[in-house]
Amino acid sequence: MNFNELFAGTSIPLFLAPMAGVTDETFRLICRQHGADVCVTEMVSAKALYYKNKNTAELLYHREAEHPIGVQIFGNEPELMAEQAAQIEEHFDFVDVNMGCPVPKVVKNHEGSALMLDPELAERIISAMTAKLKKPVTVKFRKGFDDAHINAPEFAKRMEAAGAAAIAIHGRTREQYYSGQADWNIIRKVKESVSIPVIGNGDIKTPQDAKRMLAETGCDGLMIARAARGNPWIFDQIRAYIYKEETPSAPDVVSVAEMILEHARGLMETRREDTAIRMMRKHIGWYTAGMKHSASIRRMSNTVSTYTQLQELCSRLKNA
Repeated sequence: MNFNELFAGTSIPLFLAPMAGVTDETFRLICRQHGADVCVTEMVSAKALYYKNKNTAELLYHREAEHPIGVQIFGNEPELMAEQAAQIEEHFDFVDVNMGCPVPKVVKNHEGSALMLDPELAERIISAMTAKLKKPVTVKFRKGFDDAHINAPEFAKRMEAAGAAAIAIHGRTREQYYSGQADWNIIRKVKESVSIPVIGNGDIKTPQDAKRMLAETGCDGLMIARAARGNPWIFDQIRAYIYKEETPSAPDVVSVAEMILEHARGLMETRREDTAIRMMRKHIGWYTAGMKHSASIRRMSNTVSTYTQLQELCSRLKNA
């Protein structure tokens, strides 16, 4: 299937960016139900797939309702990555290659954003994968590795030449991590340099930001990352603002409390109750950020270990 066919009928696809420790199957499904057109798994190591690491099964797990969904893998060995992707591609709609992760342990292994310093190797990886796989292969990368190596437009051309079906570009360098301001001008330059779809990523915090990125970069789709944490409603809000020029109000405290409980129930479908509730603690911090008494709610959440206790916490939240 052609990559664009995955989003037939959607002129501007909205993506939930893969985020380690955040975008598991429960959160992805919640975002799909609130306007995200497509999600991508948390990144999975090609070597971990090869060695059948027990943790990869949880990372790969997804529900039927999540489609279209991509699987994101990372590594630095072209043939190994192609072979391992071929083993799992039938379960997904496309395969995304992470060439933007800034985490030191990934970069140290010459993976993630380190590949932007070795465009030839990056090109070999995509060439090997597109030759081996039947599903579309996409790439996510950054503005560059650091200010001395800003090469996103040239890198994008190499990815297109190697057969990539689409690219997602984050407007920060690896050295920036997530600090400073995302450079949307580089996204525009990438868009102008290739003919395949370009998905813009970085500093889309509001529906207004989303519309402005489209206008300033001409990108074909939008990828939302940290702004979706604790705010899955952002996708519906962006859609309403872009297509209907409406500015939806933020969810009220009751809606937030109900979403926290829904999120927890989703996690408990595939995990032990205490594990699921512990996982919710960080999400509660994101869901309640900026709310009245949010600091005390977060502190209380650190002592919650059962769904009943979570219900009691959400009742306090509603009445705060």
